[in-house]
Amino acid sequence: VQLDVLAGVAAYVELHVEQGRDLVRSYEDAPVALGSQIWPHGRWRFDFTGEANHAGTTRMEDRRNPMLTYAMTALAADKQARLADLRATFGRVEVSPNGVNAVPGRVSAWLDARGADDAAVQALVDTVARQATERADRDGTAVTVTAESVTAPVHFDADLTARIDAAIVDGGGLPVIPTGAGHDAGVLAEAGVPTAMLHVRNPTGVSHAPGEHAETADCLAGVEALADALERLTRRGAE
Repeated sequence: VQLDVLAGVAAYVELHVEQGRDLVRSYEDAPVALGSQIWPHGRWRFDFTGEANHAGTTRMEDRRNPMLTYAMTALAADKQARLADLRATFGRVEVSPNGVNAVPGRVSAWLDARGADDAAVQALVDTVARQATERADRDGTAVTVTAESVTAPVHFDADLTARIDAAIVDGGGLPVIPTGAGHDAGVLAEAGVPTAMLHVRNPTGVSHAPGEHAETADCLAGVEALADALERLTRRGAE
């Protein structure tokens, strides 16, 4: 984002359906929440290499199959994330030669890791990489790990968030929750614009898929909250 374009922007408030179920789980009667931060997150590429061979003629004990190393690594990532209350996902995999009758020679897989704390996310990745290497030694394969993108946490403006809370609820009191998803608000916050977020309750918790949903009444509550916040901010700016 070019800073000269944002020079006249006093504040930015984003309204978004919650990408998760914090409101449903922890704040049963609240249709709208304020955002506290965007979790740190990153993407790491794991390249597993072995020996391509024929699926019908290669004895199991003679194989150097990187798919097995990858499979254990995906399970390890899931386990470590559950233990530490983090997020770990292998959502993209490329296999070569990618044939039904072939033992793979190479598997590349991308790990998306997220959490509330930078150090915890890095510790997760380090642990998964170590376990992948140990398994590769047993499988006769090899693994290299490359950090492709790592993003620090983004904290929303505390003063702006408090002013919005007071504008929506007399005396304040809206829930304040973090998000593990990236948002436009994060880009503007990193560019120096005072930024806040409003989240609308998502009963399914599903995001970026057909099951994503918000009730009409909750959407209207979110729009009203945004309108109240902007009216208060605009009025203060004119004073």
